[in-house]
Amino acid sequence: MNWIELRALNNLYINGEVKLNDTLAKSGEINYLINSLRILDRSHNKLFTLQGFTEIYEKDYLEKYNRYEAFLSDNELLKHQLRFEESDIKVLMGIKEDMETGNLLPLREQIIKKEATVRIVSLMFFKNEKYLLGKESLINAVKLLLNIDELADDKDQQYKYVLECNDPKCIVLCENIDFLKRPTLARSNNIELWYAGGKNVGKLDYADTRGLPIYYSCDWDYDGLFIIYPLVKEKISAIQLLTPNGISKGIGESEHKSVWPSQPKNIDHLLKRSQKEILHNLIKEDQWIIEESNNLIDMVKVFHKPSIFE
Repeated sequence: MNWIELRALNNLYINGEVKLNDTLAKSGEINYLINSLRILDRSHNKLFTLQGFTEIYEKDYLEKYNRYEAFLSDNELLKHQLRFEESDIKVLMGIKEDMETGNLLPLREQIIKKEATVRIVSLMFFKNEKYLLGKESLINAVKLLLNIDELADDKDQQYKYVLECNDPKCIVLCENIDFLKRPTLARSNNIELWYAGGKNVGKLDYADTRGLPIYYSCDWDYDGLFIIYPLVKEKISAIQLLTPNGISKGIGESEHKSVWPSQPKNIDHLLKRSQKEILHNLIKEDQWIIEESNNLIDMVKVFHKPSIFE
């Protein structure tokens, strides 16, 4: 849902009716409440509530609407024509929280120092380098919450982002930015984190590991394992894939876009025996493991036990 739909449902809760517009007419959520739950109805130009709407709204929508509305209002983002998706608001709330705790400050410094582009910041926070393009209101909201005046608008992606520590014992290259937004844990365990930007691995031609062990952390899905990891392995032959310990999710139920093909290419030569078993089960059950659901420290510690090497 987007904010227009969320606001309309709240207006229905308060007033019992709301004027129909094109967004509401095409809304999957609204049409579900009309056709499946039968707690809303529509005339040619209005939506109005039926018996049962109040109970369902208070159970499923009211708390999160109040939370989103308070956040947008407190941060001066609540505009009349606001069209943010609910997922956008959740990302913005995460940025706000991580800025307040200080977790994002090292990354913010690098964004400024390296003149990060809109595409890079889009990839960092929305996992899609094109997601922010053309969305000026959302770009401005991200800049506001990061307390950054400008983002570069070119397409240069030659920088990797590094979360340094005082005495690094190893390096972990992350597919996504999430672990870099939580600096305390990695630093306290002497782990240096790198982020190159998903598939944008060309810059790794110039990477210097300084003789440190280097590992790869990724989503265990088709893109992470069959596309990005082989590209990374070509650039840094010594890199080793970390074995996930997070809980898997159904690809369909999480609306994930990276799906397993019917005949995936063979990457057995890049995997350990236990990793092959995990991959086989994920494909069989049509599931994936999101990178940030893993315990990073436990994944790395496994590689410091000689018995795990085959």
